[in-house]
Amino acid sequence: MKRDIWDKLIEWKNKRDRKPLILKGARQVGKTYILRTFGKECFSQVHYLNFEKYEQLAEIFKGDLTPQSILRDLSFYLNAPIHKENDLVILDEIQNVPRALTSLKYFQEELPELAICAAGSLLGIHMSDESFPVGKVEFLNMFPMSFEEFLRGEGDIKSLEFLRNREKSEAIPEIIHTHLWEQLKIYFVVGGLPEIVKTFAEYKDDLFVALQQVREKQDNLISTYVADIAKHSGKQNAMHIERLWRNVPAQLAKEHDGSAQKFKFKGIIPGISRYSRLAGSIDWLGTAGLIVKALIVNSGQLPFSAHATENSFKLYVFDVGLLGALSGLPPKSILEYEYGSYKGYFAENFVAQEFVCSGAKELYCWREGSSEVEFLREINGDVLPVEIKSGWVTQAKSIKIFAQKYHPKYRTIFSANNLSLDPVHKVRRYPLYLASCFGQAETCP
Repeated sequence: MKRDIWDKLIEWKNKRDRKPLILKGARQVGKTYILRTFGKECFSQVHYLNFEKYEQLAEIFKGDLTPQSILRDLSFYLNAPIHKENDLVILDEIQNVPRALTSLKYFQEELPELAICAAGSLLGIHMSDESFPVGKVEFLNMFPMSFEEFLRGEGDIKSLEFLRNREKSEAIPEIIHTHLWEQLKIYFVVGGLPEIVKTFAEYKDDLFVALQQVREKQDNLISTYVADIAKHSGKQNAMHIERLWRNVPAQLAKEHDGSAQKFKFKGIIPGISRYSRLAGSIDWLGTAGLIVKALIVNSGQLPFSAHATENSFKLYVFDVGLLGALSGLPPKSILEYEYGSYKGYFAENFVAQEFVCSGAKELYCWREGSSEVEFLREINGDVLPVEIKSGWVTQAKSIKIFAQKYHPKYRTIFSANNLSLDPVHKVRRYPLYLASCFGQAETCP
């Protein structure tokens, strides 16, 4: 399955001042697969080392950290020569061996011609500041497959080509819009984890069977994530972290207007009702990539961070497919789009995921008084409010209030409706499946 991150990997390979690359992301987003495929297709030889699977590899990094001695020992271990000009070395699950991470500093300083990549799911949890090669490595973040990547992964190439080649300001032909909307609902069930997308693609000729297989795999993956939490966080912390993670979708039922609410701390763990007692668990989930956080701000002015507090935010599940599995919603209900106020949260979670996937480093939500706008984005210095509507009704009072107070360049509403641009009233209406295209220069007036 080709991923959009491929072009960034090629760009890294061709840099004259290339540094060792660290690929970060939650487990099961496809880091190992993409790096091994990249090595196979773009280098003479790829040398893959997994520190979690083969614990004896740690011995190589206990002594001298000079690149020459490490390569010598790795060559003996692999029983193969490593050619520094033409080969790729992959250090997978590098968080298990902190000295391997430290060694990247010396590879950058003493052997910059060698292409070396590392991958890890829990880097920020395991590594101390002292062991991290600050300024000596490059980073890429990998996320679940976006909606467009999903289309490619399940074989709907026509839809993908249409989305990437369309005229940005023109309405989408209704027959294509209807098809993309149906595909989006399937994506709400399947999500973007490559193993799940692959399963769906294999069985998609029988949609009922395909989605049964998808949900079974999702339930198994959730068990894997829970086991990961228990393994890496300690018994007491693991209980708190798991409860908190499962509570993200559980808080959906508490809202009746379809919008995700401010995350509430009371009732998750008996006897704990304050942010300060749960901050560590929330940070753990964020660092592991299992949640997406949107800070709530009380002003529409830049910088957003100046108007945010650390204990006021919304939380989303990192993959919309796992959101459905964690919520216990049957695939049939999601496909028929009949699951009450949950629809709003699904749509909002999807947009948050698409924004992060397309490069948003931080997410913000605006709330003043009783008015709330789901997302605020800064694009080229402009503050742009974004309202999310799960269906076809697009009355958006809060975004009007925001516009009257802060006078944004334009305001955006995502919904089930087709694309419509209103330059007079400075309103842009996009179908939800175009969320990753938000802020593109060619759509700006």
